[in-house]
Amino acid sequence: MRAEGVETARPLADRVVVVTRAAAQAGALRDALEADGARVVVMPTIVIEPPADWAPLDAAFDHAADYRWVIFTSVNGVEMTRGRLAERGGGAEVLRGRRIAAIGPATAKALEAWGYPAELVPEEYVAEGLVRRLAEVVAAGDRVLLPRAAETRDLLLRELAALGARVDEVAAYRTRPAEGTGAELRALLARGAVDVVTFTSSSTVRHFAALFAPDEMAALMRDVRVACIGPVTRDTADRFGLATAIMPTEYTIPALAAAIARHYEREKRS
Repeated sequence: MRAEGVETARPLADRVVVVTRAAAQAGALRDALEADGARVVVMPTIVIEPPADWAPLDAAFDHAADYRWVIFTSVNGVEMTRGRLAERGGGAEVLRGRRIAAIGPATAKALEAWGYPAELVPEEYVAEGLVRRLAEVVAAGDRVLLPRAAETRDLLLRELAALGARVDEVAAYRTRPAEGTGAELRALLARGAVDVVTFTSSSTVRHFAALFAPDEMAALMRDVRVACIGPVTRDTADRFGLATAIMPTEYTIPALAAAIARHYEREKRS
């Protein structure tokens, strides 16, 4: 389809791209896509909110000195941990002296902005890459704090336990379905007004799929490209019958936007 009123020199000038991540986090991807000329429609499928109970995280903070490592697997985990520490009045000093790991550059950047530069960031920005790096430095008996989303896949927890680490996995936030986007999104897709739908986490895929009746999504997405940030999200999309057409080799938001632009540049040349 062709978006109206945009110039056509840039690679995404005539394309409409849907961003499904939480509204508060959509800005970086939206800006990068718009810089390449896309008309971006932000349709959040998830909302980030505090965990059902702060007590487990608070208890971990109370014994923070026992931990050798604190591992962050998302910007959300960093921001929610920082916010909770601020609410408690203890401040960031609670974690001072702990060894810090981050799953990727965006998480590391959030930690650096907080004043806790990560000393370990894997080359591959997924749990598997993080496990490989941690295996080089985590010793049996090390206490590890893992503040992250509730209901997260257990690979990291399982592999750290296999190293002999004592891991406390605590919920720093949770995601829930966003409300009010289903009808508008369905209408856009039904009009053929979408070129690409982007997914930046497995939860965005799950809650996107939940918006549709059985068999409805396949028909509406027939001519729409699916763009996923990395292999974990791609695998989740596959399970819901969404074939990924675009995925960057580096699992970051800037790389995802660049991959979408390259996809259409190649298509124009072919």
